[in-house]
Amino acid sequence: MTRSAVASALAGLQLVEAAAAELPVLVIPRKASHRAVVTMLLRVGSRFESRADNGVSHFLEHMLYRGSASNPTAHDLALAFERLGGTLYAATQSDHGTLAISLPPENLEPACRLFADVVRSPRFSDIEIERDIVREEILEDLDDDGRQIDADNLVRALMYKGHPLGFTITGSLRQLASFDVPALERHHARHYTGTNAALCFSGAVDPDACVRLARELFSDMPKGPRVTVAPPPPPQDAPRLRLVENVSSQTDLRIAFRAVGDHDPREPAAEMLLRVLDDGMSTRLYERICDAKGLCYDVSALHESYEDDGVFDVAAECRHARAPEVLGEVLGLLADLAEHGPTEAELDKARDRDGWQMRALLDDAEGLAHLAAMGTIARIARTPAERHRELAAATRAEVRDAAAAIFRPQGMSVVAVGMADAAAQRAIKKALASFGR
Repeated sequence: MTRSAVASALAGLQLVEAAAAELPVLVIPRKASHRAVVTMLLRVGSRFESRADNGVSHFLEHMLYRGSASNPTAHDLALAFERLGGTLYAATQSDHGTLAISLPPENLEPACRLFADVVRSPRFSDIEIERDIVREEILEDLDDDGRQIDADNLVRALMYKGHPLGFTITGSLRQLASFDVPALERHHARHYTGTNAALCFSGAVDPDACVRLARELFSDMPKGPRVTVAPPPPPQDAPRLRLVENVSSQTDLRIAFRAVGDHDPREPAAEMLLRVLDDGMSTRLYERICDAKGLCYDVSALHESYEDDGVFDVAAECRHARAPEVLGEVLGLLADLAEHGPTEAELDKARDRDGWQMRALLDDAEGLAHLAAMGTIARIARTPAERHRELAAATRAEVRDAAAAIFRPQGMSVVAVGMADAAAQRAIKKALASFGR
């Protein structure tokens, strides 16, 4: 399919906008779908927390499963959704929370009533049982001595040094122990409001019926003020390194850089930089580290933007002795992109693949709903066509400039979790010191 045909397919998507009082309501009908999807995204997560209540958003998400006004127990609630052909999904990220259900379209109305009950009237019952469950989740990221060993958590803490963007999503065991029902009720009242949420229906749905249902069930949802984020994190002015000893078969390596936020004009170029670096096995990162050097089984990159900042990182697992070499190879690759940028052929391939991926999203009712709701609460692109236009417009020079702005030693943080002897530690420090010279 040509680029013009891809653009035409993306432009054909229908997005209906309405509101239930202060709650934005979006509907994306897809006639070919055999499922109906209801998704709500909210401005909630560790980014909106303090050191004292870090983890409360995640614990609240867990407690939503513990029953509602119409289904008083966790089992009652799960059974009610599953008898309608769906399973309630909930997740917490650093800057947003998600609630979603996918089910046969003929059961949309009763499922929406259950969904509204979960959002509006959680019971917060059996708190100690759920606290034990979350405790087990937190322990997955700790070693036998209670030390944090999750490389993603460690590198963000190193990058942001006490700022909420560096908090873990789950919080600590000590913080978890402090949460009670009044704390959950306060957090719910602050974040689960019309101004801080977006509701999206997609798939085999009728727009008029969805809007009527949303207004019936959510028009009296509290308005609430739009929650604001903490002040932006202070700039980083020097590279940072943390080596964490952990008995395992491999070293888990993270090479992270402070990047750009959602509304920075360089954000589309930064996303295209990611696609040049890591979007399939033929892109630079995999080809160099795995195919050419054989240093890792797998290696990946991530670009994550927030309201006012961002992270661009590379993740790799390798034999302990190879960690310095992997670090050096990755840094060399990033330095080359910062100096020369991608080739026009690489950028063309990235544009084409993005167009095809956005076209594939037209068949994914859940993905469409998430994109539209996320775009609404974050005030960014809401449709595949909008996002594809942003990315496809990024020029080679803009991607090179984004690489030069991001891949700087001043904004770099490196974490290695594994067993590094003295020689390996010296080699890792030498690679960091030579980067950017």
